[in-house]
Amino acid sequence: MKDSNIAKVYANTFIELAISENIDVAKELTDLTAVINMSSELENVLFLEVFTDEEKISVFSDVSKKIGLSQTIESAVKYLINEKRIGLLPLIYKEVIVQDDAKKGFLRGIVEGSTDDLSGEYRDKLIAAIKKEVGDVNPILSYEKNENITAGYKVTVGDLQLDATVDNQLKSFKESILGK
Repeated sequence: MKDSNIAKVYANTFIELAISENIDVAKELTDLTAVINMSSELENVLFLEVFTDEEKISVFSDVSKKIGLSQTIESAVKYLINEKRIGLLPLIYKEVIVQDDAKKGFLRGIVEGSTDDLSGEYRDKLIAAIKKEVGDVNPILSYEKNENITAGYKVTVGDLQLDATVDNQLKSFKESILGK
């Protein structure tokens, strides 16, 4: 939880810097994350402590130039490296994307269920339930099959979690009977 809060502070700072410089921080961090995810060697250099800060910065500078990161975002990531906080970059990226999505009027979420796919009818019902909870936003939902769910769906959108699984209902029923 502590890392999550620290990442939010850094994300807010990245966003403020980007606004003042008219930079699309979400796009730049998405590009950087994609490059890191494509190369396990780059990921190792940036995130493992066996490399010095100078080595990390040197490699990162080359990558930054190749993908065309702005000077502001490049400096911010170098700051993370120097402060030994580069490990927070994935959390910072996630928070920047969440805030960028919210600014654009939509939320990303995950639907988990026991079936292989989510029918359009259920998707529409889930979107209506989410809109009822969070207001007039456009949820973008991805679906994942979860073997631990017997029947029903669990939805996570931002801080909102809707659990309409049989497992959850049975647990609630059990707790109400046993008085726990």
